[in-house]
Amino acid sequence: MKDTIVTTKKRILLTGASGTVGFETLKHLMKNPNYEITVFDVKTRKSVKKLAPFRNRVEIVYGDICSASEMEKASQNKDVAIHLAAIIPPFADVNPELAYKVNVQGTANLIHALEEKSPQCYLLFSSSISVYGDRINNPEISVNDPLKPSPGDQYGETKVLCEQAIVKSNLSWSIFRLAAIMGNHKISKLMFHMPLDTPMEICTPEDTGRAFANAIAFQDQLENRIFNLGGGEDCVISYRSFLVKMFDAFGLGKANFPEKAFAEKNFHCGILFDGDQLEEIIRFRRQNLADYFEMVHQQVNPFQKKITILFRNFIKRWLLSKSEPYQAYRNGNEEEMEHFFNKNEKKVIEPVYQ
Repeated sequence: MKDTIVTTKKRILLTGASGTVGFETLKHLMKNPNYEITVFDVKTRKSVKKLAPFRNRVEIVYGDICSASEMEKASQNKDVAIHLAAIIPPFADVNPELAYKVNVQGTANLIHALEEKSPQCYLLFSSSISVYGDRINNPEISVNDPLKPSPGDQYGETKVLCEQAIVKSNLSWSIFRLAAIMGNHKISKLMFHMPLDTPMEICTPEDTGRAFANAIAFQDQLENRIFNLGGGEDCVISYRSFLVKMFDAFGLGKANFPEKAFAEKNFHCGILFDGDQLEEIIRFRRQNLADYFEMVHQQVNPFQKKITILFRNFIKRWLLSKSEPYQAYRNGNEEEMEHFFNKNEKKVIEPVYQ
């Protein structure tokens, strides 16, 4: 008589599954038949529609992460928790109180719930490269570098507080500080906050989701450690070059804004000098910059691109009107100019759109 092999299923809790990285993580988790997955997300029209295809395959719990009692219900008997729920920029800057409530207090609720209901749970947390602050003058970033979010970066500050709470918890944990995760980004005033000469390392949502899913199998090598997560040397580009390629893909022509449209300091991003450490353990990278820009071109609607080409000068004037650095420069606002620029200048260069 042959021995019967009993496979114990891992019970996974995933927060923020309707977000860009969360959705990719969920898709990767679904590939493993030995995972029993519970999704915890805020109930919106978007989240219900996005998660609907999975409702017969995973347990979907809609609730408020700011509610301790609701988190306790979702956190019972879990082996792994992947915590991706957060208020991100630019909304985190618009509503810093909500960002603190969701990001910091919500994380505290999750930690407490897991400690009470699943004390052996392994917590995977998505932090951000923003915790390192302005690195334009020293762009090579290592995980042991000081955490100094740029002034006014509410999101970066909440991530530092979350990390501190996790490290002090009684749980096993790993923290991944994410590079610039490019996918489903909408144009906003935040695009003008990054200095044009910033070296940036990106990672695609698909690779990032794969990283969180893969990490579960390597808990013994990852637990109680912090890693930088990026796409590697094939995913490094200057912000100036990135904008040129994106504007071309969308039909906006040249990214020919005046230099003072963009801040010169007090943002974040850089090159993850030690990012290969995580890749060597969990092998999550599959895509590079060429893959990313190919995806962008495929996602652009040809008809919409024609319309954009027709109105691109108007669109760029409208975008420029959203630039906070440019408005500060034109209005001579000394306090804001000090925040955005290395030195104050009075000359204003108007854009010439082609």
